[in-house]
Amino acid sequence: MVNKLHDINFYFITGSSLSKNGVISDVKGAIKAWCKIIQYREKNKEAKYMLKEAKEIKKLCRNRAIFLINDRIDIALAVDADGVHLGQNDFPYNYARNLLGKNKIIGLSAHSLKDALHNQRIGADYTSIGPIYNTSTKKDVKPIGLEPIRQLNKRLKIPIVAIGGINKQNVAEVIKAGADSAAAISAVLSGDVEKEVSDFIKIINENKKYQVL
Repeated sequence: MVNKLHDINFYFITGSSLSKNGVISDVKGAIKAWCKIIQYREKNKEAKYMLKEAKEIKKLCRNRAIFLINDRIDIALAVDADGVHLGQNDFPYNYARNLLGKNKIIGLSAHSLKDALHNQRIGADYTSIGPIYNTSTKKDVKPIGLEPIRQLNKRLKIPIVAIGGINKQNVAEVIKAGADSAAAISAVLSGDVEKEVSDFIKIINENKKYQVL
């Protein structure tokens, strides 16, 4: 499962507060567009409702996409998700690894070159990094730009997922800089999810060949 991370394209993250048609409908659209990784992210719902949605998403992802859950290790264990994504202030990596075992995916967030290198050193299966550009969801965080991705492309063995202010107009330069994948939430959920994800995947795949390795 972890080896499949090197073949990811667009990194889809759910967002119930931004969704026009509901989380399940959004996931169906992303999978129809051949998205290879789905992260269920939910900050506002009760655990029993999250569990219900996570079970549905797990079925949709089976044999089609990697299924990760943001933060909630308990939900990930309950539905046997493929792994979790943890922010810098979420559950510590070493405790998460002990709970999930060596075969589950654990991705970690980074906000700098130093953070990302640390994530690899402690054992993360991939690292996200951002915000790359200005974003309305992280107004108090200064964008880091493309240079950390260029540096990480030379120094990391684990996949890099770029996030923050990414849209169809700038994702090509993010991939050319060395990111393996990119995530965009508002840019996707504000429109036709299947079409938007399909457009992102096409741009990502077209520009991976221009990466400087």
